[in-house]
Amino acid sequence: VPMLDEISRMTELDLKTVDCIAVAKGPGSFTGLRIGSATAKGLGLALDIPVAEVFTTDALAFNLYGTDKLVCPLMDARRDQVYTGLYEFQEKEHSYELKVLIPACAVSVDEILQKINESGREVVFLGDGVKVFKSVIEEKTEVPFSFAAPGNMLQRASSVATLGAKLFKEGKAVPAREHVPDYLRPSQAERVKAESEQA
Repeated sequence: VPMLDEISRMTELDLKTVDCIAVAKGPGSFTGLRIGSATAKGLGLALDIPVAEVFTTDALAFNLYGTDKLVCPLMDARRDQVYTGLYEFQEKEHSYELKVLIPACAVSVDEILQKINESGREVVFLGDGVKVFKSVIEEKTEVPFSFAAPGNMLQRASSVATLGAKLFKEGKAVPAREHVPDYLRPSQAERVKAESEQA
């Protein structure tokens, strides 16, 4: 929050002119998502403006705006899984629109690679999961593939903001009090509790 306050002062931004808060709703680390969501929700409530919820994998894919290849974000979800999805860009009126082919999900790398192989299309991988699973990708990907350039490899606030602005324009932002992060799977504490109750 102090950093946001400093940025608003540096840019001479009047917070009363802000129409909407864009936030990465998940997936991602539980702590990171809670902090981001609490901040977005607090600002939204204080300013009485809505929140545009952007899937983190959507925002990652948007880093490769305009590519004619499939885009596969890979975020390390631990426990031999990745947060991922599959995307493409469709040309539309002198610009490109991000199309979701496989929505954000938590699966094994093998499962998403199988879907990519079945598509038969060239793909670009990006995200912190690339470094973790690079050898698996290289071994099991049967279609032409590449890795995003370093500057496009990780999450960018600008991608979240751009997609958030689109959601707001389409009337798809939610009231701040209704915003909740989407973890895609239970937290470790919830898993341990469930396992102990089954024992």
